[in-house]
Amino acid sequence: MKNVENNGDLPVECHPWPPFVPDGARVLVMGTFPPGNHRWSMDFYYPNPTNDFWRICGLLFMGDSLALYDADARCFRLDSIKELMAERHIALHDTCRRVRRLQGNASDKYLEVVEPVHLESLLARMPECRALATTGEKAAGILAELTGTAVPRMGEMLVAPSGMEIWRMPSTSRAYPLRLDKKAAYYATLFRHLDIL
Repeated sequence: MKNVENNGDLPVECHPWPPFVPDGARVLVMGTFPPGNHRWSMDFYYPNPTNDFWRICGLLFMGDSLALYDADARCFRLDSIKELMAERHIALHDTCRRVRRLQGNASDKYLEVVEPVHLESLLARMPECRALATTGEKAAGILAELTGTAVPRMGEMLVAPSGMEIWRMPSTSRAYPLRLDKKAAYYATLFRHLDIL
């Protein structure tokens, strides 16, 4: 299967990874779409070494923001990441299946959604999931459209008609101007609420 198809002047990119769905997943953490593969340090979610997601997880679950990062190899410790996510019942996927990059970069601001995730079929794979958490403003807007809800305020939760909790977390992009410990505090609230921290 091709990862990029030509469609007009701009290519359409397909999501490169299947959903990560561990047994007993309680929360599905959703970004918008991965950056271009030239920014990857691993073949998995939040692959950019400057992204704060795995530093937040390292800090909250292991007491060290660099616990999941191999500084010598300049990449994340993928096996440790998958083990941690499975142990903590955290599923990962994104809100978009296919996009166009209008400016050729990773900025959510310049992503055109061609096809959103098939949320219903994804959630059917995780019957114990009770919360969806977005990592950024654009992902929060897309999820609101998919669930027929409003966009929650930062760090807050609302309940969809289905009973699913919808959380909006701060972006883990280094471009989002919030210190790591402040970002981590938002995620700690979510994970404590779900009894996984």
